[in-house]
Order: sequence, then C-alpha cells, then structure tokens
Amino acid sequence: MLRDNQQFNESIKPNSAFLDELRQKMPEFFTATKYDEEGNVVESSTFDNEKFQQALKEQNIDELSSGYRLDFIGKNYAKKQAGERPTTMIVPDNDHNQKEENKNSKNLFFTGDNLEVLRHLQQNYANSVDFIYIDPPYNTGSDGFVYPDNFEYSDDQLKDMFALNDEELKRLKSIQGKATHSAWLTFMYPRLYLAKKVLKDTGVIFVSIDDNEQANLKLLMDEVFGEGSFVADIVWEKVHTRKNSAINFSSSHEYIICYARYKRNSSNEKHGFKRNLLPREDTDAYSNPDNDPKGPWKPDPITAHNYYDANYTIEKPNGVIINRPSDRFWVYSEKTLKEKIKNNEIIWGKNDSIPLVKRYLKDVQDGLVPITLFNRNFAGDSSQAKRNIDELFPESRGIFDYSKPVQLIVRLLQIGSDKNSIIFDFFAGTSTTAQAVMKLNSDDGGNRQYIMCTLPEPTFTVNSDGKEVPTKGGETAYKAGYKSIDEISRERIIRAANKIKEENPLLTESQDFGFKHYRVVPPTQETLEKIDYDDQLQLDLFDDMIDAFSSEKLGVAGNADGFDTILYTYLAKDNYTFDVPLQMIDFAGIQLPYVNNQRIYLIANNWQAENTRALVNAIGKNELLVQTIVVYGYTLEMESVRELEIALNQLENKVNLQVRY
Repeated sequence: MLRDNQQFNESIKPNSAFLDELRQKMPEFFTATKYDEEGNVVESSTFDNEKFQQALKEQNIDELSSGYRLDFIGKNYAKKQAGERPTTMIVPDNDHNQKEENKNSKNLFFTGDNLEVLRHLQQNYANSVDFIYIDPPYNTGSDGFVYPDNFEYSDDQLKDMFALNDEELKRLKSIQGKATHSAWLTFMYPRLYLAKKVLKDTGVIFVSIDDNEQANLKLLMDEVFGEGSFVADIVWEKVHTRKNSAINFSSSHEYIICYARYKRNSSNEKHGFKRNLLPREDTDAYSNPDNDPKGPWKPDPITAHNYYDANYTIEKPNGVIINRPSDRFWVYSEKTLKEKIKNNEIIWGKNDSIPLVKRYLKDVQDGLVPITLFNRNFAGDSSQAKRNIDELFPESRGIFDYSKPVQLIVRLLQIGSDKNSIIFDFFAGTSTTAQAVMKLNSDDGGNRQYIMCTLPEPTFTVNSDGKEVPTKGGETAYKAGYKSIDEISRERIIRAANKIKEENPLLTESQDFGFKHYRVVPPTQETLEKIDYDDQLQLDLFDDMIDAFSSEKLGVAGNADGFDTILYTYLAKDNYTFDVPLQMIDFAGIQLPYVNNQRIYLIANNWQAENTRALVNAIGKNELLVQTIVVYGYTLEMESVRELEIALNQLENKVNLQVRY
C-alpha cells in the first residue's frame, strides 16, 4: 500500500507515465524483460527507439515539419507527479454514508488534494468518465493561488531525478509557494494528464479560465490532449455592467476551453466525442391558426441580403405585382415558389407587402447547434451565480463569492453529456456542478452521477495567541459555523437536493439525491516513520497499524475505523467502484470482506493457524469462489503468510496471493 507506493514513486522518472502509456498502446516497440533462473529481473524492458524511428521513416514522417512544444520551469517535475501513485488513504465518512438517503447513492464527494484523488481514481475510474468540468485557480495574483508542493524529495534526489545542476535546482525550487506562470503550469499539468486517463474515448472536458492563463492553458491542453482534440473556445459573458474605473478595458467575459478525449471531425465518424444539440426553446413562436394539416408553423422571409440567382415578379391573389426589392434577393427559384403557392405555404399579407413563407416545426431539427458565445440570458452571469447560493443560504448571504451560475453548467451538460453520464469536477468549490447535475436530471429525467472533489480550505487562520481569525472573504462562512469550504460544498448539495424535491415531489423515489463522502488523508508522521522500516525489524512494532488509519487517529471526522480506511483504499487500487458488492465472511472468529464474489482482503490483527485453516477449507470446498487474497502485511507475521501460501498451493484452483505494505 503506502510503502509499496513510496518505493514505486522513487523509481518514477519524468517520462515513466508516457512510456507506460506507450507500452499499453504499442507493446511491439518494447524489448522483453529478461529473468534469471530464480525469477529475478536481469534486464528490464526498454523502449526500442531505433525500431520506432524506422517505423516512422516508413511513414515519411521526415517530410513533416518539426513543430513546437511548451516548456516551463517544473515541467519534468510535473511529468513525474503525473506518473506517481497516491501516498494518502481514502477514509469513508461513516456518519454521513450510513444515512438512509446516502447509503445506496452512486454520487461521490471527496475532500482532499485533487491530485491525490485523481491518482486514486486511475484504476477504478479509468476510461469511465463522460464529462469533466473544472474551474481551477486563475493565477490572477488575487485568487489565492500559490504552488502548493513542498518538494518532499531532498536536493540530491531532485538533482539525480532530473539531472540538474545547482542553478537548475534553484530555479526549480523557486516556483514553490509562488504564483508564476511556471508554478501554475506545474500545478495543472499532472491534474490534466490524469484527468485525461479517466475520460472515456467519447468523453469531453470543459475548463474555465480568464485572460491571465488562457493562452498557456490552450498550449498545455494541446500537449496533454493533442491539438486535434480541441473542440471549442467558448466566450462566456460573466458580467453585463461596465466598470468605468477600469484603466484600459472593462472585462466582461471569461473563457471555457473544450477538448475531447477523441474528437470526431465529420458527421460520418462513429468513434469519439459527439456534441449534443441544445434543446429548442422557442417553440411558442410556432402556431397553427389556419389548421394547416402539416402542423404548427411560423412566418419566414422569402428574401435575403445574400445573392441568389433568381429574378422574377410575383402576382398576389389581389392582383398586386411584387418586384424583387432592390437591396435584397429571392431565396427560392420561381419554380420552387410556385410549388409553395400550390401547397398553401405562402402568407400573402396585405396590399403590396412582400409575401412570407411558412416554416414548419416538423421540418426543424431536434435542437440547436451550440455557438461559442454564451451570453448571460443563455448561460447566466456572476450575479446569477451569487443568487444561486444566496437562495440556498438565506441566513448567510454572501457566504461564497466566486462560483459559476448553475445555468452555465447545465448548458455545458446539455452539450456534452447524456442522461446516464458520469460527471467529474475536481475543482468543485461549492459544488455548483453537483447542483446542475441534479437540476438537469430533474428537468429531463436523467440518471447522471457526479463525482466532486474539493480541498478542505479553511475559512480562518490561527493568530499568534491561538485565536481563530476569519480569512479575507471567509467571514460570513466562518460566522455561520463553516470551518472549511468543503463543509459549505456538501451542505449546498443537501440544500439544493431538498429544494428540487420540494419543487418536484414526484422525483423523490426515482432520483439519486444523496452522495457518499470520503476524505483523502495522509498518514501521521509517526505512521510514516513506521512504514519506512527495515525488513529485519520485528513485526510486533506494527500491532497498531490498522488503528493508525482510523478517522480519529488521522484527525478527521466520520467515525471510520482503520479497517474501513485500508479496505476502501485497496478497493480503489484494485479497480473496484465504491458501490461494489461486499459481504463479511467469518473465518474462525475473524471476519474478512469478500468482494464481488472473487477477492478477499485479509486485514486483521491476531490472525492464527486456525483462521488460515477455515479460510483455505472454505475455498477448497467451493463454498467461496476466490481468485485473489490480498494480505495487509503489517499485521501478519512472515510465518503466517508462508503458512497461508503453502496451504493455498495445495488447492486445485489457483489462488493469487498478494502481500502489501
């Protein structure tokens, strides 16, 4: 687990994640791993660059231009982070999750560092997410962003990892705690890289940003997702008032950059992301006052400013001759117009007015192609975003000032999701996205699921005499009793769900209004020191290595014991979603989780020979179908592990035994 991951992370190089992806997609360009007679690795698999270059030459790649790339201080470090495994634990909030409205919910809320959450979800949500929306820090200098990584590796380790000299090391470490462009790019790169890996081939990501980092974000996403995956750069009208105090221009917009995992480039392509049409909302313009058998219609002009090669006169039923206007053109040929007259599709009007043509609702496509300009009437603005929150927190108006309007996220969901999509927002803030998902589900009967993630950013600081002082902008939240932003975020989801249920009582039984809550938490320093132990030390040092991961010992709420934390961390690692079928099976007095009718997790203190016999007998008698047994190594003596291994080897059915640290 943590020790295994720490050792793995030490071996990660800046290109490790990329090589792993190449190995999965193009294994033919890697040499085979060589072993000695005892099974030890003699020569690791490596990328055969000469073979790869030869393959490129056969495709005439040499004739193409060399292109360009994005470079910044910290890029190699960011690429290393993208390949590392999590060093935190997933702690379930049992107090919340066991409530009736939450216990069967498929919605998820993670409190913690989103980079660690993304690392945890690489297995159980790989290629599973349909839609991502994020609103990351804009790095404006006033939004509180500073590069958060503390460079846990020593200077010598960093030099060795990235082949740095003293000056280069100094430049790398200069981004720590800063809000430079390089710091922001180093922060965003691994998060976007890992986000791409959880997206389906048909998935899409929308990222909000302003002018400060828009150009850098576009280049970064070109690199991570590929230039060919760019879909659109949407301009959103965030305010409609002019700020006359502005020195140059009064800024009234932000951007939402959209990329697909794979983009379709024609309507004939069957693979990749396909945007939806927006629902047509002007059907009231269509009516049928003359009981036309072809159904509702609305009047449309038969002239346009565009040039059409049609020049004729029209005789109205009242005998008036209508010539083509000098500044406009007929949009139909004379033959087509006569057909429309014959089919009663022309509205003649009075006197010498120019006739109109009927446009039938049945002939209009199911929706509207989205455009890249979102005005406030279409997608809401910052004022509406504030109203969205104030309506839910009337007792604490102004509790949060920097969210997006629900209507904006609903519009993006209409374009990029279907009724059964999984929606992910790992910069969730106050969970506008979760509210938008619930609202759209209530509007169209969908079953979209959401995954939210946000930091437990405090609304207060502690001064020198130990007194809590509200942060700038956090006064209202702190006075209302919210010590961190994630508390507001979860409460918003609960209140928004109740509001939707009150407005739509028939939805109560059919829609998922709950969510499961998990905290992603690093172990205590004492536990970390025990994890980094010498193999020769006695295992009795680790008698408390289960309880060390309880919510109480980790300093968080939720009433989870260490067993819960270890189990859920393992489930994520082993590609299981958090609603996987699980039952507790008794083996001579010790209960173990049996997961998905295939895997047992041996997480227990005081495991003895009689427990091993009960476990092996149950498998041998085919009472349980078991493919893998995962052993939490800190609490099992080597003798007990060996005893279990020997007993399993005597079974007819092969059972894979994994011991983790």
